[in-house]
Amino acid sequence: MAELQTAAETLQNIGWGVSVFGSARIKPDSPYYALGEELGARLAKAGLTVIAGGGPGIMEATNKGAFEAGGNSIGLNIKLPHETKNNRYQTHSLSFDYFYSRKATFFMHSAAYIALPGGYGTLDELFEVMTLVQTGKVPPAPIVLIGTEFWSGLIDWLKQGPLANHLIAAHDVKLFTLTDDLDLVMRNIEAFCAEFVDECHTAPALPE
Repeated sequence: MAELQTAAETLQNIGWGVSVFGSARIKPDSPYYALGEELGARLAKAGLTVIAGGGPGIMEATNKGAFEAGGNSIGLNIKLPHETKNNRYQTHSLSFDYFYSRKATFFMHSAAYIALPGGYGTLDELFEVMTLVQTGKVPPAPIVLIGTEFWSGLIDWLKQGPLANHLIAAHDVKLFTLTDDLDLVMRNIEAFCAEFVDECHTAPALPE
């Protein structure tokens, strides 16, 4: 609860942002790193706060892009034995011991969610936000998967496994958009934010 309180106080004047998930293991010479950096810059230039995990890899790339573009670049840093270095591209930096409070902070302040390639942590964040949107525990929001080659196998499995066995509905597979086109990503998020967030009188808060 102390971590949640600190996060709420630190970010109370930030308002809504865009959360970007992705692997800490992506190297700076990876095309995905470059993509994350460009994404962060474009979000910042559009006046959108960027919220990332604060670590290396995709998190660093996105924070860096936003930071160097002069935008709000939030890092939600988690203390892990094998990932001790936080990236230096953060205008607002928070440290967490618990995944629960860290993830809740993402959902408290996000109007949209973007996932680049990642491992278990990224999948955990992605499926939790899809569950929260599916069940109405957070407001409807754009969920974008960037990296068609990387994510296509997972989407095929969702259709052939859970959907084919009636464990999810057809519209659940439409909760997210799969693309490599940053222009499309920006158009969708900016249109959503203009229509929904500016008219939304609900302040960022914990999922219901």
